[in-house]
Amino acid sequence: MTHQTFSDRQTLFSQFALVADALAHGHRLSLLELLAQGERRVEVLAGFLGISIASASQHLQKLKRAGLVIDRPNGRHRLYRLSGDQVSSLVLSLEKVAEASLASVEKLVHEQIRSRDEEPPIRATELWARMGQEPLVLLDVRPAEEYRAGHLPGAIHIPWEQLRRESPDLPHESMIVVYCRGPYCFLALEALKALRRQGYRVRRLEEGVPEWRRLGFPVEGEAVETERALG
Repeated sequence: MTHQTFSDRQTLFSQFALVADALAHGHRLSLLELLAQGERRVEVLAGFLGISIASASQHLQKLKRAGLVIDRPNGRHRLYRLSGDQVSSLVLSLEKVAEASLASVEKLVHEQIRSRDEEPPIRATELWARMGQEPLVLLDVRPAEEYRAGHLPGAIHIPWEQLRRESPDLPHESMIVVYCRGPYCFLALEALKALRRQGYRVRRLEEGVPEWRRLGFPVEGEAVETERALG
């Protein structure tokens, strides 16, 4: 290998490292998870994370420089979104590698997620195969703006904040499949506990809407209608 070829490779890998550096903060990973659910203003994102708008903006600009997010004007504000589906795939891969490689992460996932679920979660491929074959109720417990942006076909929306205050009117004869933002989302776990206390048969979906969509399964919502209009 010539020196010039080696130098070219180093330049290329230095650019790869820009993306890795952009991912190297918990707040920025959280921002990417939130943006995988749909477009958001910086004020809304800051509120979800409990940080200042200035801090959220700085994190978003770093993600933007790495090509992971893009923005567009919306009145007096700007809306941020992921630059592509590959970004949420990258974040999920990072999470899975961390769980498989770091004993501390595996321990936290077991203690905070897997041990709190009485049954193994249902995978998206299994759920898709069962839809239409048996009575199932899909329950989305994410915030309203995330549900509107995109949700599983026919899913009922009861955000967790409402579910923990009110008893839902759901059919007891059907299996309830609850989902939120993905395999590491705590909203679905809390919903499981609340619904099982009320006598419902409940399973948690392993994946979230971004993973469901990447598998090629249909999604309903505003983002889908926008894509159709632009298409």
